[in-house]
Amino acid sequence: MKKGQLGFLTGTHAVNDLYQGAIPAMLPFLMAERHYSYAAVSGLAFAASGVSSLFQPLFGVLSDRRPRSWLVPAGFVTAALGVVAAGLSGDYVVTWLCVALAGIGIAAYHPPATSQARAAGGSSQRAMSIFSVGGTIGGAVAPSLVTLVIGSAGFDGSYLLAVPALAMAVSWALKGPWMRWRGYTEAPPLVTGTSAKSGADGARRADDWRSFGRLVAVVIGWSIPFVTVTSLVSLHAQRDLGESGTAGAVVLTCYTAAGAVGTLLGGWIGDRHGRMTSVRVGYLAALPALFGVAWAPAFPVLALSSTLFGAAMFVPFAAQVTLAQDYLPNRPGTASGLTLGLAMAAGGLCSPAFGWLADASGLRAAFYAALLVFTVPVVLALRLPDRVAGSSDTPPADLVEAGNINSGQ
Repeated sequence: MKKGQLGFLTGTHAVNDLYQGAIPAMLPFLMAERHYSYAAVSGLAFAASGVSSLFQPLFGVLSDRRPRSWLVPAGFVTAALGVVAAGLSGDYVVTWLCVALAGIGIAAYHPPATSQARAAGGSSQRAMSIFSVGGTIGGAVAPSLVTLVIGSAGFDGSYLLAVPALAMAVSWALKGPWMRWRGYTEAPPLVTGTSAKSGADGARRADDWRSFGRLVAVVIGWSIPFVTVTSLVSLHAQRDLGESGTAGAVVLTCYTAAGAVGTLLGGWIGDRHGRMTSVRVGYLAALPALFGVAWAPAFPVLALSSTLFGAAMFVPFAAQVTLAQDYLPNRPGTASGLTLGLAMAAGGLCSPAFGWLADASGLRAAFYAALLVFTVPVVLALRLPDRVAGSSDTPPADLVEAGNINSGQ
């Protein structure tokens, strides 16, 4: 495991996903100042997650053809510019376009960064969970940062939200010279389609599209309640339970911060008991927690349920990423882009529908509807196959060997 490279990539993930988390954190302020409806703010959630997810597979395909490490800094800088511009804009259409631009930047970042992190971390589930938790931490910090900046300076101070991206961009520019001076080298990229299809054991390296399709279906079902809760839980605390805007930010922070704990727990479970165990435990624990979010009669119940739901939802996260890449060993960027991108588009595409339901019947109705949807991926997740050593579904030998070399084994 190349710990220095993995740690740096984890830092970039924190910065990138800070801007992903900043958008839902801005929604209550937009509703209060610009008088947007639930449907309008759900439309912004779609612009952030839906548009991002639709573009992410494209960046995954581009990353598989040849390494494009420049997409990593370009991604989080573009995300920052979109978020800042959305805060400074007063027109809904312009705000929507700026949020969509931020989503495209977020999409550009993930496939190349995830492939680099897998190469740096080798075959360890814990390494991928560390990289994943960087994004979770960034998302958890976002509500507090947005509340501090916009709550104190208003939307006119939105430019301050660009500071983390600018600082990380400078660090990225200095990274290459520093690594050369220290004598470090980057981990080689994962195998691509051209190299993986060559050789006598090419049959062992075949992409398992059928199993990958099942995983995509699971992640689609995962994304719908995830985006719904992310977009509406803060408003639920304020509108239904009579809490302050600060309390709404607190519950959103607890929800996203718990994801960091769940991600690390999932990596530990995956290395110790197998990654399919982490997948099944996460989905089975998330179902009753989501019921608690919908039913919560008081703020403490909502905070506890949201925290448990956030943790449980991310227990399978690292396992799903590595499982996707092992289902498609010849196309790791495409696997990341489709799993984290196109599948996640379902959550963004459904956001307006859940917003309209909330406008018509209340926020609780939207959460109960998300609960019904979530039962489908829970059932499917229990039936996902793993790649058993020695079978035709085994990850390519050179990929495993590369991972062992990178981890120093």
